[in-house]
Amino acid sequence: MKKIVICLLMMIVIMTGCGKHPGQEVKSIGINQFVEFAALDQCREGFIQALEDNGYIDGENINIDYQNGQGDMNVTQTISKKFVSDKKDLIFAIATPSAQASYNATKEIPIIISAVTDPVAAGIVKSLDKPETNVSGTSDYLPVEKQLNLIKELAPNAKTIGVLYNTSEVNSEVQIEELKKVAEGYEVVSLGVTSTNEVNNAINSLVKKIDVLYVPTDNLVVSSMPIIVKNTLEAKIPIIASDQGSVESGALATAGINYYKLGYDTGLMAVDVLKGADISEMPIKTSDETDVFINENTLKALNIPTPTIENIIYVN
Repeated sequence: MKKIVICLLMMIVIMTGCGKHPGQEVKSIGINQFVEFAALDQCREGFIQALEDNGYIDGENINIDYQNGQGDMNVTQTISKKFVSDKKDLIFAIATPSAQASYNATKEIPIIISAVTDPVAAGIVKSLDKPETNVSGTSDYLPVEKQLNLIKELAPNAKTIGVLYNTSEVNSEVQIEELKKVAEGYEVVSLGVTSTNEVNNAINSLVKKIDVLYVPTDNLVVSSMPIIVKNTLEAKIPIIASDQGSVESGALATAGINYYKLGYDTGLMAVDVLKGADISEMPIKTSDETDVFINENTLKALNIPTPTIENIIYVN
C-alpha cells in the first residue's frame, strides 16, 4: 500500500513539473484596459494570442493580471499605481487614458500600448519613430478622410456633421480638429460630455442640430453606443463610426481597422520586450488596412439606398 502511495506522489510531482523548466523566471504582465467594448476586447484577445503563439503561456511562464477601469479615470489611475507597486515586468495599456495613467505611474516599467490614436499628443512618447520613453506599441490612428468619404457616399445631402466626445480624451480632440480641417463645405458641431450619465441628454440635444453624427475613437462615447443609436435612429440621423464594434451595435458604417490584428501585432512587440529589446528605440506601429462595415438593418431603417462601395462587409 505504501509503495502505491509513493508512486502516486511521484507521478503528481512529475505532472506538476511538466511544461516548466527548473529555474525559469515567470514574468508578470499587467493589462490595464480603460473600458469594455468590442474593439478594446478584441485588442486584448489578439495580444494574449500573440504571446501564446510565441511560447508565453498564462499560468506557466507568465502571469497575466487583467484589470478594467470601467471608463473611470480614477479607477484607471489606481490600477496603474497597483501594477507599479506589484513590480510588474511589463504593462499593456489599452486606450489613451490607460496609457497616460500607466506612464504617469512609472517611467521604468516597459509599457506596451494599443488603441491609442496619437501617442505624441497624449504626451507618452517623443515621436512615433523613436519614443525615447518606456512606452511603445501600436496606434489605431486612421485618417478622418476615410470616414468623411463614407459620409459623402451614404449621406450626400448632409451639410452639418455632429461630433459627441469626451472632453477628457485627447485622442478625440485630435480627431475633431482633423475633421474640421478636412470637412470643407460642412459645418462641424461638437458637443463634449464628461461622463456616461450626460450622454443621453447630450445626444438628444445634438440630433436637432445635425444631419449626420461622426463618432471618433472615443472610449466613453463608444461604450455608450446603444443609447446613442436609439436616439439617432428615432431622429433618422446616420452614425459614421470609427470601429467595427460600433457598427455591430447599430451605427450605420465605418471604414475601420481590425482591432484583433492590431492587438496581435502589439503582442509581438511585447514578446520582443520580454526578450530584452529596448522599448525606447521601438517605433510606434499603425495599421493601413481597413474594411468598410455597414449595418444592414440600420441602412434599411434609415431608407438609404444600397451603396456602390466595393467589398462592403455587412453586419446586423
